[in-house]
Amino acid sequence: MIPELWPHQEETRGRYEQHPQALLDLSDAGTGKTRGAIQAFSDRRRNGGKCALVVAPKTLLDSAWGEDISKFNPELSYSIAWAHNRAKAFELDVDVYITNPAASTWLAKQGKKFFDRFDTLIIDEISDFKHRTSQRSKAMRKICKHFKYRAGLTATPNSTSVTDIWHQALIVDDGELLGTNFWKFREAVCIPEIRDPRFPNRVEWRDRPGAVQAVAEILAPIVVRHNFEDVMPHVPEQTIKTVNYMPSQRLLALYERLKAEALLRVKEGEVDAVNAAALRTKLLQVASGSVYGVDGVITFDTGRTELVRQLISQRPHSIVFYNWEHQRDSMVEALDKAGISNIVLGKDTRDRGQVVRDFQDGQYQVMLMHPQTGAHGLTLTRATTVIWMSPNDRADLIKQGDARVRRGTQDKVTESIRICAKGTLEEQVFDNTERKLSAMDELMEILQ
Repeated sequence: MIPELWPHQEETRGRYEQHPQALLDLSDAGTGKTRGAIQAFSDRRRNGGKCALVVAPKTLLDSAWGEDISKFNPELSYSIAWAHNRAKAFELDVDVYITNPAASTWLAKQGKKFFDRFDTLIIDEISDFKHRTSQRSKAMRKICKHFKYRAGLTATPNSTSVTDIWHQALIVDDGELLGTNFWKFREAVCIPEIRDPRFPNRVEWRDRPGAVQAVAEILAPIVVRHNFEDVMPHVPEQTIKTVNYMPSQRLLALYERLKAEALLRVKEGEVDAVNAAALRTKLLQVASGSVYGVDGVITFDTGRTELVRQLISQRPHSIVFYNWEHQRDSMVEALDKAGISNIVLGKDTRDRGQVVRDFQDGQYQVMLMHPQTGAHGLTLTRATTVIWMSPNDRADLIKQGDARVRRGTQDKVTESIRICAKGTLEEQVFDNTERKLSAMDELMEILQ
């Protein structure tokens, strides 16, 4: 039996009917954006509409889109186009063709005849195309003109600035609301600032006061937005807390020495933007307890791994996000040694859907994954805890990752735990991420 649409999904269905040509669904993660988009397409297909192209993160092609179509709209047939079978997948006669953003450049090379079968374009995590100058964004801009109906889905449209949303809007409405000139848009919503007098040509653009409100009002006609708390009042709350970790004296000594060397190089003018980013990453790796050396991984402190292991052992089911492979490997080793069942959901995992189902069935106590691999789309409500082994710079991944366990079908209180090494750069990264989350939340609150 096919579950009924939730009331807010019915509302979204109506919004697709009101604005079929262009729609941005910016509802919170866990509110069922995927099903709303599928249902709107199914309605149109049933009335003689053409096929749909779904572009979604690689991790969601089967585990989110394929499974949701099979579960909620089994009348629709679909084909998933991976890199190895792309051409053959598009040769099949189906209703929905599902592929990932990396296929955009391939699709942009196809002729008009290729797109004649389509009238609907659905882009899941359209924020992946926020950078207007990237190769995939340019390709998507070329592709989208072949589609009469376009929809973009994301819960995190502006992770750094209100300008993040410009190219996303351009893709769905050809610049009708925010214009076709990025430079003019940026001048209108941002203020240039010179952060370092030594480099007057290096300008950083800051959102103007009131810019978020102004952009939200302009976009309102094509935006549907459901706040998780409003439409899912039955779902228990999620607590967010930081667990401080005190590194060993050996690790702190190494960290301070590397920090001093980095500061010296900066003062002597040896560091450009690329080198600065590399130094920053190296400091964060050292703070994590291990670092990549010439001959492999060098471990200075296993205290963080042990802390995470203890947190996992105290909870029935958890999701753990790691930043580096050495974190993953040390965590798996510690869990295996403690007899805690675990599974890694990696970018090369072949049957991601089966891994998710096994976890949801309770076969594993913990699932480990990199946030870029698993922060989007997956429903992992067997877990009630999300643990971030180290801070992450991307506010959108933090927000999306936490939402893997707090979704519409969750009936337990959930928590997000961020591990932070006292006295290190990690504290600053967490603070910066919180500021980005605040900026994102401001836009979302205005839009709802």
